[in-house]
Amino acid sequence: MNKAHAPDPLTHRRHLLTSLGLAWLSLITACYTAPVSRPTEPAAQTPAPYNKVRNDLALFALSLLDTPYKWGGRGPATGFDCSGLVAHIYREGGGIAVKGTSAELGRKSKPIHRSALLPGDLVFFNTLGARHSHVGVYVGGGRFVHASNPRTGVRVDHLSSRYYAQRFEGAHSLLE
Repeated sequence: MNKAHAPDPLTHRRHLLTSLGLAWLSLITACYTAPVSRPTEPAAQTPAPYNKVRNDLALFALSLLDTPYKWGGRGPATGFDCSGLVAHIYREGGGIAVKGTSAELGRKSKPIHRSALLPGDLVFFNTLGARHSHVGVYVGGGRFVHASNPRTGVRVDHLSSRYYAQRFEGAHSLLE
């Protein structure tokens, strides 16, 4: 065998490694699929900018806790029903005149998505087998203030509590 025509072992090894590398690369790319996009978790809701009227409504609502319940009641001296409580909170806490039953408040207010609830917004429930038969004022953190019943009076409850979660009908706003 002529030494001039004998393959160089180093060159032969390079060709072999290059061929193996190309074969491996084509195998990998042939099996490649684009990554599956997974739904992302919703971003934590950032706190709403300070709004004096909304904050005043929420604080005023909380100041009325333990006031007695009275069907048709419109003031702290006599007690409240749910719509009377809302009217009082809006008038005294925000200087906003609001009248009507819970069902009428539901018709007068603008529906909003539950995730858009801000302090001072209204939350509606079907507690008597009728649409918007109960209303409360949202105070933040998943909580609302409402005139519940003669036994408990004005109190705070969570939207996620079993009783209210099953009866929740919607969030509404009377504010901008």
